[in-house]
Amino acid sequence: MSAAGIDPHTYVPQNELYVWALVNPAQPVLVGTLRLSQLVADCATFTYDEHWWHFPLSEDLPLVPGQSFSAGERNSAPGAIDDARPDRWGERIIRHIDRPARLSILEMLLFAGDDRFGALGISVSAEQYIPRYLGPYPQLRDLGQLSAAIEDVQTQAPITTHIQRLVQPGVTLGGARPKALLQIPSGERVVVKFNELDDALDTSLVEHATMTLAAKAGMDVAVTDVLAVPQRHRKACHALSIQRFDRLGDYRLHCQSARTLLRAVELPESYSALATVLLRLGHPDRQSAMREELFKRMIFNILIDNTDDHERNHSVRLGLDGYYELTPAYDVVPTLQNMGYQAMLVGAAGAHSSIDNALSELNDFGIKRARAIELVSEVARTVDRWKTHFRRHGVCADDMDLLSASIDRDALRLQRKEFC
Repeated sequence: MSAAGIDPHTYVPQNELYVWALVNPAQPVLVGTLRLSQLVADCATFTYDEHWWHFPLSEDLPLVPGQSFSAGERNSAPGAIDDARPDRWGERIIRHIDRPARLSILEMLLFAGDDRFGALGISVSAEQYIPRYLGPYPQLRDLGQLSAAIEDVQTQAPITTHIQRLVQPGVTLGGARPKALLQIPSGERVVVKFNELDDALDTSLVEHATMTLAAKAGMDVAVTDVLAVPQRHRKACHALSIQRFDRLGDYRLHCQSARTLLRAVELPESYSALATVLLRLGHPDRQSAMREELFKRMIFNILIDNTDDHERNHSVRLGLDGYYELTPAYDVVPTLQNMGYQAMLVGAAGAHSSIDNALSELNDFGIKRARAIELVSEVARTVDRWKTHFRRHGVCADDMDLLSASIDRDALRLQRKEFC
């Protein structure tokens, strides 16, 4: 192990790793120490370094010198540190390509690499920041080969050195879908999402259409674009590029998922509870706008049939002014499951996907009913034009038929028509 990075083939399992803050990547700052718990299997504990004073990583990790924190659950890390770990796709790469000598929560955190979501990094040293570096990054000219490599990983094809070089940088990203980091000509690294082999439609193109539709409804969304990749089964196929919103120039912004925020204060995983947390963490001048934004996202998710709006698909970032704000919306796409309930609780009727339910807890959003109706109407009118918008973005007829069966089914169509 050296400052050049960690080699998974020569890595010796460590029972202590170190959390660093990379707000300014040129000047990493030691935050504290991670250890494997002696009480709970495959559970990490965390202790702040005595010199760290800048900000608590999350509300359940207050700045208490010498205090050892634990989530108390198997395969977990405390507070916001758990947001720095890879999700299903990243774990798949670590397990099947990196194959380190041990696969504890510490390895999952370490092998997620240097360019993960947010501003935290994991190092084998407390003296200098020595992470698992991943690179060089694929470039636009590699997109076709990258797409093929992603498919090879999904089909469990033999992993060549070439495939490994292309897909490994994507281990650093959260989420379940196949992802990669791509370096564009400006030098910026963008996130690229690919379709899964068993997708019923061109999910990447549909997600771009959905995200841009949300922007038309006045919401703050991540900037996306579509990239054409080689056809599969004689059908056009795309990848989705996403500009990173956890970066500000050369700086990295500390982020927390809604899951971390709500667990820290022992509130239910609901939109109204998240609105309450935003009231406490946001800048006084921006609290009202943020809570209206969250309310509109809830309405949009209901009407567009995005029922995968779970607590990891909402997050906040810590601005350089010391206040948190909602990140732009991401992972917004119809799920085509017609379930009739959201992943997050909506209102007094639980997770039921209805506007009436969404209007039942307005006090927690700080929104008067008349204003709420205005916001619902703005979203409903936009969603009502979804077909024109999706066709303009190139969604094919077969995919439109699948989408229409969900978005235009009576349960949703009649709701939006009521507010158009």
